[in-house]
Amino acid sequence: MFRRLLLAAAAFGAAATLAGGAAAQPSCTPRVPDSELIRPRTLVMSTNPTLPPLQFVDAQGQLRGMRIELGNEIARRLCLTPEYVRIEFSAMIPGLAARRWDMINTGIFFTEERARIMHMIRYENQAISFSAPRGNPRNIRRVEDLAGLTVGVEIGGFEERRTRELSDRLVAQGLRPLNIRTFDNFAVAYQALRAGQVDAVTSIDGVAAEYDQRGEFPRVLNGLFPTPVSLAFRSRVLAEAVNTVLQEMTADGSLQALFDRYGASRYTDPLVVVGPTS
Repeated sequence: MFRRLLLAAAAFGAAATLAGGAAAQPSCTPRVPDSELIRPRTLVMSTNPTLPPLQFVDAQGQLRGMRIELGNEIARRLCLTPEYVRIEFSAMIPGLAARRWDMINTGIFFTEERARIMHMIRYENQAISFSAPRGNPRNIRRVEDLAGLTVGVEIGGFEERRTRELSDRLVAQGLRPLNIRTFDNFAVAYQALRAGQVDAVTSIDGVAAEYDQRGEFPRVLNGLFPTPVSLAFRSRVLAEAVNTVLQEMTADGSLQALFDRYGASRYTDPLVVVGPTS
């Protein structure tokens, strides 16, 4: 089903705000005070829609994917109107601090460093993958096969950091480092792979699996650096309210059902808000 909703990469450009989902019911009482939101009765979320099937833009220019559905349902249960800001990942954490959005809903990887500057809820498990061109011309079978190759990756994220760590590890083994090329987003990185400008692309398991299933780019390595991904917030009050919604969705089975529809792996440890204490 999701492969029919192809990523319209050309529709993704400069940051643009897009309302998503139905507005909150007029008779519904918001579960978060307006003082904790950047816009009254509205949950503004940032997303980088270049990661099918988790978050992407369909052929009609509409936001789709598991995380978009999750954000819409969270907003509905909070009696808020969901709204999205499409933005490159590198701007998301600074934008959260600057109150440009209430919540980062792009599958941001959890790290202790990030949890010191914003409130985070781990809800999904992901890992790093490498995609190759059709036919895998470089015959990439092991991490060591990447030595000396040109690898594309989105700038500023967990994937870039881990790709650089992997390159250092190869050097420590006496092998050649990776030639790492950074791109504004994953869609552009995959375009470079299609054009033969890079030998491989680093992304996450779910995205690499989707491209592999489409028959576009084989997923040649996967399951590297498994790490939970999170929702992130400036407001602790909002984070706790969202965490309550996720617990409700866990209890009624709707969260697992959503993950099952997209073939994603849910974070199964207790859902808690982790973040600054002062």
